[in-house]
Amino acid sequence: MSGELLLLGVSHKTAPIELRERLALPHGRSGGFARELLETGSIEEAVALSTCNRTEVYAVTRDAVAGEAAVLGALARLGGIPPTELARATIYTARNCEAARHLYRVTAGLESMIVGEAEIQGQVKRAYEGALEEGTTGPLTNRLFGAALATGKRVRTETEVSVGHASVSSVAVDLARQVLGELGERRVVVLGAGETAELLARALAERGARTIFVANRHRDRALALAERYGGVAVGFDHLPEQLAHADIVLSGTASPHAILGAEELQDIMSGRAGRALVVVDVAVPRDVDPACAGVPGVTLYDIDDLQAVVARQRSVRAAEARRAEDLIEDEMERFARWLGTLEVLPTVAALRERGRAIADAVLAENEARWEGLTPRDRERLDALARAMVNRLLHEPTVRLKRLDGDRAHVRLQVLRELFALDDAPVMADEAQATPAEVRELRRRS
Repeated sequence: MSGELLLLGVSHKTAPIELRERLALPHGRSGGFARELLETGSIEEAVALSTCNRTEVYAVTRDAVAGEAAVLGALARLGGIPPTELARATIYTARNCEAARHLYRVTAGLESMIVGEAEIQGQVKRAYEGALEEGTTGPLTNRLFGAALATGKRVRTETEVSVGHASVSSVAVDLARQVLGELGERRVVVLGAGETAELLARALAERGARTIFVANRHRDRALALAERYGGVAVGFDHLPEQLAHADIVLSGTASPHAILGAEELQDIMSGRAGRALVVVDVAVPRDVDPACAGVPGVTLYDIDDLQAVVARQRSVRAAEARRAEDLIEDEMERFARWLGTLEVLPTVAALRERGRAIADAVLAENEARWEGLTPRDRERLDALARAMVNRLLHEPTVRLKRLDGDRAHVRLQVLRELFALDDAPVMADEAQATPAEVRELRRRS
Protein backbone atom coordinates (compact mmCIF):
# COMPACT_ATOMS: atom_id res chain seq x y z
CA MET A 1 0.00 0.00 0.00
CA SER A 2 1.32 3.45 -0.90
CA GLY A 3 0.21 5.21 2.29
CA GLU A 4 -2.05 8.16 2.95
CA LEU A 5 -1.45 11.74 1.93
CA LEU A 6 -1.78 14.21 4.81
CA LEU A 7 -1.95 18.00 4.93
CA LEU A 8 -1.52 20.05 8.10
CA GLY A 9 -1.19 23.82 7.96
CA VAL A 10 -2.04 27.34 9.03
CA SER A 11 -2.75 30.35 6.81
CA HIS A 12 -3.95 33.94 6.88
CA LYS A 13 -7.47 32.49 6.86
CA THR A 14 -7.01 30.61 10.14
CA ALA A 15 -4.25 32.30 12.12
CA PRO A 16 -3.09 35.86 12.85
CA ILE A 17 0.39 36.98 11.95
CA GLU A 18 1.48 36.65 15.60
CA LEU A 19 1.13 32.88 15.26
CA ARG A 20 2.12 32.51 11.60
CA GLU A 21 5.49 34.13 12.18
CA ARG A 22 6.23 31.58 14.91
CA LEU A 23 5.58 28.76 12.45
CA ALA A 24 7.38 30.37 9.51
CA LEU A 25 10.33 28.48 8.03
CA PRO A 26 13.13 30.87 7.01
CA HIS A 27 14.56 30.70 3.50
CA GLY A 28 16.22 27.33 2.94
CA ARG A 29 14.82 25.82 6.16
CA SER A 30 11.81 23.98 4.69
CA GLY A 31 13.86 21.09 3.28
CA GLY A 32 15.54 20.48 6.62
CA PHE A 33 12.19 20.55 8.39
CA ALA A 34 10.88 17.89 6.00
CA ARG A 35 13.97 15.78 6.74
CA GLU A 36 13.24 16.04 10.48
CA LEU A 37 9.74 14.71 9.85
CA LEU A 38 11.11 11.59 8.14
CA GLU A 39 13.38 11.01 11.10
CA THR A 40 10.34 10.60 13.37
CA GLY A 41 9.70 7.22 11.72
CA SER A 42 6.00 7.97 11.15
CA ILE A 43 6.45 9.89 7.89
CA GLU A 44 7.70 8.40 4.62
CA GLU A 45 7.58 11.46 2.34
CA ALA A 46 7.29 15.16 3.19
CA VAL A 47 7.30 18.62 1.60
CA ALA A 48 7.04 21.80 3.71
CA LEU A 49 5.72 25.04 2.21
CA SER A 50 6.24 28.34 4.03
CA THR A 51 5.24 31.77 2.69
CA CYS A 52 4.18 35.07 4.24
CA ASN A 53 0.61 33.81 4.45
CA ARG A 54 0.95 30.09 5.20
CA THR A 55 2.97 27.22 6.56
CA GLU A 56 1.81 23.83 5.30
CA VAL A 57 3.17 20.29 5.44
CA TYR A 58 2.28 17.62 2.87
CA ALA A 59 3.26 14.19 4.13
CA VAL A 60 2.80 10.52 3.28
CA THR A 61 2.31 7.98 6.06
CA ARG A 62 1.10 4.42 6.53
CA ASP A 63 -0.55 5.35 9.83
CA ALA A 64 -2.61 8.52 9.51
CA VAL A 65 -3.06 9.00 13.27
CA ALA A 66 0.64 8.61 14.03
CA GLY A 67 1.55 10.71 11.00
CA GLU A 68 -0.67 13.61 12.00
CA ALA A 69 0.69 13.46 15.53
CA ALA A 70 4.28 13.58 14.22
CA VAL A 71 3.64 16.60 11.99
CA LEU A 72 1.63 18.42 14.65
CA GLY A 73 4.37 17.78 17.20
CA ALA A 74 7.05 19.13 14.85
CA LEU A 75 5.05 22.29 14.13
CA ALA A 76 4.36 22.76 17.83
CA ARG A 77 8.07 22.52 18.62
CA LEU A 78 8.86 24.94 15.81
CA GLY A 79 6.48 27.54 17.22
CA GLY A 80 7.00 26.79 20.91
CA ILE A 81 3.27 26.05 21.27
CA PRO A 82 1.63 23.09 23.07
CA PRO A 83 0.35 20.64 20.41
CA THR A 84 -3.17 20.57 21.87
CA GLU A 85 -3.38 24.36 21.79
CA LEU A 86 -2.11 24.50 18.21
CA ALA A 87 -4.53 21.81 17.02
CA ARG A 88 -7.50 23.38 18.77
CA ALA A 89 -6.86 26.94 17.67
CA THR A 90 -5.65 27.09 14.11
CA ILE A 91 -4.41 23.94 12.38
CA TYR A 92 -6.39 22.68 9.40
CA THR A 93 -6.01 19.13 8.16
CA ALA A 94 -6.96 17.15 5.05
CA ARG A 95 -6.22 13.74 3.61
CA ASN A 96 -5.69 12.22 0.18
CA CYS A 97 -7.75 13.92 -2.56
CA GLU A 98 -8.84 16.79 -0.31
CA ALA A 99 -5.20 17.48 0.56
CA ALA A 100 -4.30 17.37 -3.14
CA ARG A 101 -7.18 19.68 -4.06
CA HIS A 102 -5.99 22.21 -1.48
CA LEU A 103 -2.46 22.22 -2.92
CA TYR A 104 -3.87 22.68 -6.43
CA ARG A 105 -5.85 25.69 -5.19
CA VAL A 106 -2.83 27.12 -3.39
CA THR A 107 -0.61 26.78 -6.45
CA ALA A 108 -3.26 28.35 -8.69
CA GLY A 109 -3.46 31.35 -6.35
CA LEU A 110 -7.05 30.70 -5.26
CA GLU A 111 -6.12 30.38 -1.58
CA SER A 112 -3.96 33.52 -1.59
CA MET A 113 -4.82 36.75 0.16
CA ILE A 114 -4.76 38.26 -3.31
CA VAL A 115 -6.62 35.82 -5.53
CA GLY A 116 -4.50 34.89 -8.53
CA GLU A 117 -1.21 36.33 -7.24
CA ALA A 118 1.61 34.84 -9.27
CA GLU A 119 4.37 34.57 -6.65
CA ILE A 120 2.88 31.49 -4.99
CA GLN A 121 3.66 29.32 -8.03
CA GLY A 122 7.38 29.97 -7.59
CA GLN A 123 7.17 29.50 -3.84
CA VAL A 124 5.55 26.07 -4.22
CA LYS A 125 8.19 25.11 -6.78
CA ARG A 126 11.04 26.14 -4.48
CA ALA A 127 9.51 24.24 -1.55
CA TYR A 128 9.31 21.11 -3.70
CA GLU A 129 12.87 21.58 -4.98
CA GLY A 130 14.08 21.97 -1.38
CA ALA A 131 12.45 18.65 -0.48
CA LEU A 132 14.00 17.01 -3.54
CA GLU A 133 17.44 18.19 -2.48
CA GLU A 134 16.89 16.75 1.01
CA GLY A 135 15.63 13.47 -0.45
CA THR A 136 12.30 13.66 1.41
CA THR A 137 9.97 13.19 -1.56
CA GLY A 138 8.72 9.93 -3.05
CA PRO A 139 6.32 8.56 -5.66
CA LEU A 140 3.21 10.19 -4.19
CA THR A 141 4.60 13.65 -3.42
CA ASN A 142 6.52 13.75 -6.70
CA ARG A 143 3.32 13.09 -8.61
CA LEU A 144 1.33 15.49 -6.43
CA PHE A 145 3.63 18.49 -6.74
CA GLY A 146 4.32 17.94 -10.43
CA ALA A 147 0.58 17.86 -11.10
CA ALA A 148 -0.11 20.86 -8.83
CA LEU A 149 2.51 23.00 -10.58
CA ALA A 150 1.14 21.99 -13.98
CA THR A 151 -2.37 22.87 -12.79
CA GLY A 152 -1.24 26.27 -11.54
CA LYS A 153 0.36 27.00 -14.90
CA ARG A 154 -2.78 25.88 -16.73
CA VAL A 155 -4.98 28.16 -14.59
CA ARG A 156 -2.78 31.16 -15.34
CA THR A 157 -2.66 30.31 -19.05
CA GLU A 158 -6.32 29.53 -19.63
CA THR A 159 -7.97 32.08 -17.32
CA GLU A 160 -7.43 35.72 -16.41
CA VAL A 161 -7.40 35.12 -12.69
CA SER A 162 -3.93 36.73 -12.54
CA VAL A 163 -4.85 39.73 -14.69
CA GLY A 164 -3.06 42.86 -13.53
CA HIS A 165 -0.31 40.79 -11.82
CA ALA A 166 -1.42 41.95 -8.36
CA SER A 167 0.73 40.83 -5.46
CA VAL A 168 1.20 41.51 -1.78
CA SER A 169 3.94 43.95 -2.75
CA SER A 170 1.78 45.91 -5.18
CA VAL A 171 -1.04 46.11 -2.63
CA ALA A 172 1.44 47.36 -0.01
CA VAL A 173 2.46 50.16 -2.35
CA ASP A 174 -1.20 50.93 -3.10
CA LEU A 175 -1.86 51.19 0.64
CA ALA A 176 0.98 53.68 1.04
CA ARG A 177 -0.40 55.73 -1.85
CA GLN A 178 -3.88 55.56 -0.31
CA VAL A 179 -2.51 57.06 2.92
CA LEU A 180 -0.12 59.66 1.47
CA GLY A 181 -1.44 60.35 -2.03
CA GLU A 182 0.69 60.19 -5.18
CA LEU A 183 4.17 58.84 -4.58
CA GLY A 184 6.14 60.70 -7.24
CA GLU A 185 7.60 63.20 -4.78
CA ARG A 186 7.81 60.84 -1.85
CA ARG A 187 11.02 59.36 -0.49
CA VAL A 188 10.68 55.60 -0.02
CA VAL A 189 13.01 53.27 1.87
CA VAL A 190 12.85 49.55 1.03
CA LEU A 191 14.37 47.16 3.55
CA GLY A 192 15.76 44.08 1.85
CA ALA A 193 16.99 43.06 -1.60
CA GLY A 194 15.30 39.73 -2.20
CA GLU A 195 12.31 38.74 -4.31
CA THR A 196 9.84 40.72 -2.20
CA ALA A 197 12.02 43.83 -2.37
CA GLU A 198 12.18 43.54 -6.16
CA LEU A 199 8.40 43.32 -6.39
CA LEU A 200 8.12 46.37 -4.14
CA ALA A 201 10.63 48.23 -6.29
CA ARG A 202 8.75 47.38 -9.49
CA ALA A 203 5.45 48.62 -8.05
CA LEU A 204 7.12 51.81 -6.78
CA ALA A 205 8.80 52.49 -10.12
CA GLU A 206 5.45 52.20 -11.89
CA ARG A 207 4.14 54.92 -9.59
CA GLY A 208 7.15 57.21 -10.04
CA ALA A 209 8.59 56.95 -6.51
CA ARG A 210 12.27 57.41 -5.68
CA THR A 211 13.57 54.37 -3.81
CA ILE A 212 16.39 53.79 -1.36
CA PHE A 213 17.35 50.12 -0.97
CA VAL A 214 18.78 49.17 2.41
CA ALA A 215 20.54 45.81 2.62
CA ASN A 216 23.75 44.30 3.96
CA ARG A 217 23.67 40.58 3.28
CA HIS A 218 22.74 41.01 -0.40
CA ARG A 219 24.61 44.22 -1.13
CA ASP A 220 25.30 43.33 -4.78
CA ARG A 221 21.66 42.52 -5.40
CA ALA A 222 20.61 45.81 -3.80
CA LEU A 223 22.95 47.64 -6.18
CA ALA A 224 21.44 45.77 -9.13
CA LEU A 225 17.92 46.69 -8.01
CA ALA A 226 18.92 50.31 -7.57
CA GLU A 227 20.37 50.42 -11.09
CA ARG A 228 17.32 48.70 -12.60
CA TYR A 229 14.70 50.84 -10.88
CA GLY A 230 16.49 54.16 -10.63
CA GLY A 231 17.19 54.14 -6.90
CA VAL A 232 20.12 54.16 -4.50
CA ALA A 233 21.54 51.28 -2.45
CA VAL A 234 23.03 51.65 1.03
CA GLY A 235 23.99 49.33 3.90
CA PHE A 236 22.05 48.83 7.12
CA ASP A 237 24.52 51.04 9.00
CA HIS A 238 23.02 53.97 7.06
CA LEU A 239 19.42 53.06 7.95
CA PRO A 240 18.92 55.72 10.70
CA GLU A 241 19.88 58.61 8.42
CA GLN A 242 17.69 57.24 5.61
CA LEU A 243 14.73 56.92 7.98
CA ALA A 244 15.25 60.49 9.12
CA HIS A 245 14.27 61.70 5.63
CA ALA A 246 11.86 58.96 4.50
CA ASP A 247 8.13 59.33 3.96
CA ILE A 248 7.47 55.61 3.55
CA VAL A 249 9.22 52.44 4.71
CA LEU A 250 8.39 49.17 2.94
CA SER A 251 9.96 46.09 4.48
CA GLY A 252 10.13 42.51 3.24
CA THR A 253 13.36 40.79 4.31
CA ALA A 254 13.84 37.14 5.21
CA SER A 255 15.22 37.99 8.65
CA PRO A 256 14.09 35.64 11.44
CA HIS A 257 14.01 38.58 13.87
CA ALA A 258 12.78 42.18 13.90
CA ILE A 259 15.33 44.60 12.43
CA LEU A 260 13.63 47.88 13.39
CA GLY A 261 12.75 48.44 17.05
CA ALA A 262 10.55 50.97 18.83
CA GLU A 263 13.33 52.70 20.76
CA GLU A 264 15.42 53.19 17.63
CA LEU A 265 12.43 54.54 15.72
CA GLN A 266 11.49 56.81 18.65
CA ASP A 267 14.95 58.45 18.47
CA ILE A 268 14.63 58.93 14.71
CA MET A 269 11.12 60.41 14.89
CA SER A 270 12.19 62.91 17.56
CA GLY A 271 14.38 64.62 14.95
CA ARG A 272 11.77 64.75 12.16
CA ALA A 273 9.92 67.84 13.42
CA GLY A 274 6.60 66.03 13.55
CA ARG A 275 6.75 64.72 9.96
CA ALA A 276 4.67 61.52 9.64
CA LEU A 277 6.13 58.18 8.59
CA VAL A 278 4.15 55.34 7.02
CA VAL A 279 5.62 51.86 7.56
CA VAL A 280 4.28 48.82 5.69
CA ASP A 281 5.84 45.53 6.81
CA VAL A 282 5.01 42.57 4.55
CA ALA A 283 7.56 40.19 6.08
CA VAL A 284 6.70 37.05 8.06
CA PRO A 285 8.28 36.91 10.62
CA ARG A 286 7.83 40.68 10.91
CA ASP A 287 10.77 42.99 10.29
CA VAL A 288 9.30 45.84 12.34
CA ASP A 289 8.56 45.47 16.04
CA PRO A 290 4.77 45.83 16.52
CA ALA A 291 5.55 48.27 19.37
CA CYS A 292 6.60 50.78 16.68
CA ALA A 293 2.89 51.44 16.12
CA GLY A 294 2.92 53.30 19.44
CA VAL A 295 5.64 55.75 18.37
CA PRO A 296 4.09 59.22 17.76
CA GLY A 297 3.94 60.08 14.07
CA VAL A 298 4.30 56.46 12.89
CA THR A 299 1.54 54.60 11.07
CA LEU A 300 2.40 50.89 10.94
CA TYR A 301 0.72 48.25 8.79
CA ASP A 302 1.56 44.55 8.68
CA ILE A 303 0.57 41.96 6.11
CA ASP A 304 -2.75 41.21 7.81
CA ASP A 305 -3.72 44.89 7.51
CA LEU A 306 -3.55 44.51 3.74
CA GLN A 307 -6.62 42.30 3.74
CA ALA A 308 -8.99 45.26 3.88
CA VAL A 309 -7.38 46.68 0.74
CA VAL A 310 -7.50 43.30 -0.97
CA ALA A 311 -11.20 42.76 -0.20
CA ARG A 312 -12.16 45.49 -2.65
CA GLN A 313 -10.39 43.67 -5.49
CA ARG A 314 -12.00 40.26 -5.02
CA SER A 315 -15.19 40.88 -6.98
CA VAL A 316 -13.17 41.79 -10.07
CA ARG A 317 -11.60 38.32 -10.21
CA ALA A 318 -14.57 36.29 -8.99
CA ALA A 319 -15.70 35.13 -12.46
CA GLU A 320 -12.18 34.07 -13.45
CA ALA A 321 -11.76 32.28 -10.13
CA ARG A 322 -14.84 30.19 -10.93
CA ARG A 323 -13.30 29.20 -14.26
CA ALA A 324 -10.11 28.27 -12.42
CA GLU A 325 -12.13 26.08 -10.03
CA ASP A 326 -13.46 24.11 -13.01
CA LEU A 327 -9.93 23.54 -14.33
CA ILE A 328 -8.77 22.37 -10.92
CA GLU A 329 -11.60 19.85 -10.70
CA ASP A 330 -10.68 18.55 -14.15
CA GLU A 331 -7.09 18.02 -13.02
CA MET A 332 -8.24 16.54 -9.71
CA GLU A 333 -10.10 13.78 -11.54
CA ARG A 334 -6.82 12.71 -13.10
CA PHE A 335 -5.04 12.67 -9.76
CA ALA A 336 -7.87 10.78 -8.09
CA ARG A 337 -7.78 8.11 -10.80
CA TRP A 338 -4.02 7.76 -10.40
CA LEU A 339 -4.26 7.61 -6.61
CA GLY A 340 -6.92 4.92 -6.84
CA THR A 341 -5.04 2.72 -9.31
CA LEU A 342 -1.93 3.08 -7.16
CA GLU A 343 -3.61 0.93 -4.51
CA VAL A 344 -6.14 -1.21 -6.36
CA LEU A 345 -3.78 -4.00 -7.46
CA PRO A 346 -2.05 -4.40 -4.07
CA THR A 347 -5.47 -4.38 -2.39
CA VAL A 348 -6.82 -7.04 -4.77
CA ALA A 349 -3.75 -9.20 -4.13
CA ALA A 350 -4.07 -8.73 -0.36
CA LEU A 351 -7.80 -9.53 -0.38
CA ARG A 352 -7.34 -12.75 -2.34
CA GLU A 353 -4.39 -13.80 -0.21
CA ARG A 354 -6.43 -13.20 2.94
CA GLY A 355 -9.23 -15.38 1.57
CA ARG A 356 -6.84 -18.20 0.64
CA ALA A 357 -5.13 -17.99 4.03
CA ILE A 358 -8.49 -18.39 5.79
CA ALA A 359 -9.37 -21.41 3.61
CA ASP A 360 -5.98 -23.00 4.34
CA ALA A 361 -6.43 -22.37 8.06
CA VAL A 362 -9.89 -23.97 8.13
CA LEU A 363 -8.61 -27.04 6.28
CA ALA A 364 -5.68 -27.37 8.67
CA GLU A 365 -7.93 -27.02 11.73
CA ASN A 366 -10.08 -29.94 10.51
CA GLU A 367 -7.21 -32.17 9.42
CA ALA A 368 -7.93 -34.73 12.17
CA ARG A 369 -11.48 -35.31 10.93
CA TRP A 370 -10.33 -36.51 7.50
CA GLU A 371 -7.96 -39.33 8.41
CA GLY A 372 -9.55 -41.64 5.85
CA LEU A 373 -9.24 -39.27 2.89
CA THR A 374 -7.07 -40.35 0.00
CA PRO A 375 -4.50 -37.91 -1.42
CA ARG A 376 -6.81 -37.44 -4.42
CA ASP A 377 -9.72 -36.56 -2.07
CA ARG A 378 -7.54 -34.05 -0.25
CA GLU A 379 -6.68 -32.36 -3.54
CA ARG A 380 -10.37 -32.17 -4.41
CA LEU A 381 -11.22 -30.68 -0.99
CA ASP A 382 -8.46 -28.12 -1.34
CA ALA A 383 -9.65 -27.21 -4.85
CA LEU A 384 -13.24 -26.87 -3.60
CA ALA A 385 -12.19 -24.52 -0.79
CA ARG A 386 -10.20 -22.36 -3.20
CA ALA A 387 -13.05 -22.32 -5.71
CA MET A 388 -15.39 -21.05 -2.99
CA VAL A 389 -12.93 -18.30 -2.08
CA ASN A 390 -12.48 -17.31 -5.72
CA ARG A 391 -16.23 -17.31 -6.36
CA LEU A 392 -16.88 -15.23 -3.24
CA LEU A 393 -14.21 -12.66 -4.10
CA HIS A 394 -14.85 -12.49 -7.85
CA GLU A 395 -17.43 -9.69 -7.77
CA PRO A 396 -15.56 -7.58 -5.17
CA THR A 397 -12.41 -7.95 -7.28
CA VAL A 398 -14.20 -6.79 -10.44
CA ARG A 399 -15.71 -3.83 -8.63
CA LEU A 400 -12.38 -2.89 -7.06
CA LYS A 401 -10.75 -2.70 -10.48
CA ARG A 402 -13.53 -0.39 -11.66
CA LEU A 403 -13.14 2.06 -8.79
CA ASP A 404 -12.72 5.59 -10.05
CA GLY A 405 -13.13 9.16 -8.97
CA ASP A 406 -12.58 11.19 -5.85
CA ARG A 407 -13.66 8.55 -3.31
CA ALA A 408 -11.71 5.57 -4.66
CA HIS A 409 -8.91 5.93 -2.10
CA VAL A 410 -11.39 6.18 0.78
CA ARG A 411 -13.29 3.07 -0.35
CA LEU A 412 -10.08 1.10 -0.65
CA GLN A 413 -9.06 2.17 2.84
CA VAL A 414 -12.42 1.07 4.27
CA LEU A 415 -12.07 -2.32 2.60
CA ARG A 416 -8.54 -2.76 3.94
CA GLU A 417 -9.77 -1.96 7.44
CA LEU A 418 -12.79 -4.28 7.20
CA PHE A 419 -10.62 -7.24 6.16
CA ALA A 420 -7.63 -6.21 8.34
CA LEU A 421 -5.41 -6.26 5.25
CA ASP A 422 -2.87 -3.91 6.75
CA ASP A 423 -2.18 -6.32 9.59
CA ALA A 424 -0.21 -8.32 7.02
CA PRO A 425 1.09 -5.69 4.57
CA VAL A 426 1.29 -6.63 0.92
CA MET A 427 4.59 -5.83 -0.74
CA ALA A 428 4.66 -3.88 -3.99
CA ASP A 429 5.89 -6.98 -5.85
CA GLU A 430 2.74 -8.83 -4.83
CA ALA A 431 0.52 -6.58 -6.96
CA GLN A 432 1.39 -8.58 -10.09
CA ALA A 433 2.25 -11.90 -8.44
CA THR A 434 0.41 -15.22 -8.67
CA PRO A 435 -0.86 -16.73 -5.39
CA ALA A 436 2.12 -19.08 -5.23
CA GLU A 437 4.53 -16.24 -5.88
CA VAL A 438 2.88 -14.15 -3.15
CA ARG A 439 3.42 -16.92 -0.61
CA GLU A 440 7.03 -17.31 -1.70
CA LEU A 441 7.65 -13.55 -1.44
CA ARG A 442 6.27 -13.54 2.09
CA ARG A 443 8.27 -16.62 3.06
CA ARG A 444 11.51 -14.93 1.92
CA SER A 445 10.64 -11.66 3.69
